[in-house]
Amino acid sequence: MRSVSVPQEWVAQARAGDRQAFTLLVEAYQVPVYNLCRRMLGNPGEAEDAAQETFWRAFQALERYDPQRPFATWLLSIAAHYCIDYLRRQRLVALSLEAMPDYHDVPDPAPGPESSAEAHERERRVASMLQSLDPLDRAAIVMRYWYDLSYEEMSEALSLSVSAVKSRLHRARRQLAGVWPESQASGLARGGTHDAAPAV
Repeated sequence: MRSVSVPQEWVAQARAGDRQAFTLLVEAYQVPVYNLCRRMLGNPGEAEDAAQETFWRAFQALERYDPQRPFATWLLSIAAHYCIDYLRRQRLVALSLEAMPDYHDVPDPAPGPESSAEAHERERRVASMLQSLDPLDRAAIVMRYWYDLSYEEMSEALSLSVSAVKSRLHRARRQLAGVWPESQASGLARGGTHDAAPAV
């Protein structure tokens, strides 16, 4: 997300009702927003729906957007809260991990120096680990390791205090200890913000 930079006038024009400017914002942010939703939900189809809903909600809420706040963080906040609510609704319906999204359907990451088999196995392991976390803890891990957000940015995006963000990250890392060592976090997250996304 940090690599995405858009002219501030696009945001200002979109807030003034310019649909073309908002379309430019969608095109600029659709990949990172989709990828966050995919990391959160696991299922590509559900992630695409979540990304579309994120942009729709953002469009509806543009008048309430604070220009002093980074637009990217605000957009991530909408996506994260939608995914968290969605996962909680799913759990209420099923009360079973069997109702969680099928992570075996997650597409392979972009080609790299590793073999496709190794890349797919890594992606499967990461998705499986994320599945084990509480939705809010999962959002914290994704934002920290895939999007490199600061504690302050995460605090804004998740509507938590900085201390609560740190506490959730600590709890999530403890839960993943032995499966996802801290020293491997950056390697497992590699490519997380550069995967391809469908058109939104």
